[in-house]
Amino acid sequence: MSNRELYELSPASPEQFCQFWSARMDALERHLSAKTWALVAFTVVLTVYPIARIAIPAILHAIVPVVTRAALSLIIR
Repeated sequence: MSNRELYELSPASPEQFCQFWSARMDALERHLSAKTWALVAFTVVLTVYPIARIAIPAILHAIVPVVTRAALSLIIR
């Protein structure tokens, strides 16, 4: 066994990777300040609000006429 083999990482299982990632995220969340959380929340709201204001009406406009036509065709039969 060479010295290099001591420092090579063995491949981790997906479960080990998830546990490692979860522990890192938990540590990060514990150490963020209230200002940082407020900044993150504000950024998320600024990003999601315009998308929701544009996408939801567009999706409803595209779906509702099709649903209405389908319901009316069932009623008329």
